[in-house]
This record gives sequence, C-alpha cells and structure tokens, in this order.
Amino acid sequence: MPKKIAAERNMEFYRAILLLKDEDECRRFFDDICSAAELSSMEQRYQVAALLTEGKVYTDILERTGASSATISRVNRMLQGGTGAVSEILERSKTSTR
Repeated sequence: MPKKIAAERNMEFYRAILLLKDEDECRRFFDDICSAAELSSMEQRYQVAALLTEGKVYTDILERTGASSATISRVNRMLQGGTGAVSEILERSKTSTR
C-alpha cells in the first residue's frame, strides 16, 4: 500500500477517536476495533505509565499490574523519550478528576 494512502487512513482513525462522545462510546468503539488482547495490553501499559509517574518501583508495579519487567522497562523508556503525550494525558486526567 502506498505510504500516502496509509497515512490518510491512519488520520481518519484518529479523527474518529476524537468524535467519541463519552466513556461508554469510547469503550464500545475500542471493543469493536481491537482484540481483547490488544485492549488488555494497552490498558496495562497505561496503568504502568500512571504508576511510574507516581514514582512506584518496578516490583510494586509488577505486583499491582502483572506486567512483565520488560513491559515496565519499555513503558519507562517511552515516558523518558517518547512524544510526551501519555504524560500530558496522565497529568490532565489528575486535574479533571478533582
């Protein structure tokens, strides 16, 4: 598939996500579009990221999430050198739930 078409399709997907109205619709959308394993992996990585930003140690995170040390390490590297989006969303979620 040509790169330009793939990029356009990806943007349509992200625009669709921005159209989701609430948590229930979001959950149903991802239940439809992802496998149970894909969702579980993403949910676990987000939980690991949240615990890492709270300063939790690997052993505590492993015990609380069941994530492997490789996954915890991968998420930690992402937090240190990624785009910063997950950290921004985690921070935003703290202020929106108060």
